[in-house]
Amino acid sequence: TAVLGRIITIEAPSLVFWRTGIAALGMALWLALVAPRLLRLPSGVTLRALGVGLLIGAHWVCFFWSISLANISIALAGFATISLFTALTEPLLERRPVRSSELCCGIVVIIGILLIAGLERSHLTGFLVSLVGAVLASIFPVLNRGLVAEGHSSRSLLLYEMSGACLLAALALPFISPGHFQWPTTADWLPLLVLALLCTLVAHTWNIHLLRRLTAYTANLAMNFEPVWGIILAARVFREYHDLHPGFYLGTALIVLANCRDPILRRRTRSARSKVDIA
Repeated sequence: TAVLGRIITIEAPSLVFWRTGIAALGMALWLALVAPRLLRLPSGVTLRALGVGLLIGAHWVCFFWSISLANISIALAGFATISLFTALTEPLLERRPVRSSELCCGIVVIIGILLIAGLERSHLTGFLVSLVGAVLASIFPVLNRGLVAEGHSSRSLLLYEMSGACLLAALALPFISPGHFQWPTTADWLPLLVLALLCTLVAHTWNIHLLRRLTAYTANLAMNFEPVWGIILAARVFREYHDLHPGFYLGTALIVLANCRDPILRRRTRSARSKVDIA
């Protein structure tokens, strides 16, 4: 998505507006054809889904805005901190204790953040905007998990969440791009449709669906590998490695290693508990 966002020429709020608007329209048309009953949700659930959509829209505006303020690699490094913030927001919202393994990985992530922010000061504003987006991304999966746990269809939720995200992008336009709503160019339409239909309608529907079985932390942990592929693609396509300090790579490596280490710690904890139970 980061590479597509760089290829598409329109600015962040307009990009998110078109991305989410096309995704919402696509899902509405699909449901009208195959499952019209899913077009409606109870009024209270509809409002909650729209509220989650506002958070998603704000997250994506921050994400694509940070790319324009800095570059793909810096934006993705900030995006990779989602697991750190989810380790705090999920226990808070679900009213459960914070897990020590998640906090340990979070400490390593913080070190990575400090290395990137301290040594890449020319891109600091873009990095900070991406961190705000990461905080938002640590909240809406927790809320979505509550919605799917109640038995609501992931397709219905996506329809209303993308509508809310589209509304947020429209509201953000006067602040980020005053009087400057943009229409996609001819060259923008193909990558925009891929972004809206494949990377949003399909992928985000599955992401919501999987929250029936996964915690928000685990789901976001999997998403944190997007920076690996994104940074490699950005280096290959846009040659961004010429613009980055070695400290960026060290900080990003620490963030990714922390994300890889977490599942190992979880398995060891479960194994130790099972041995105690057997004993």
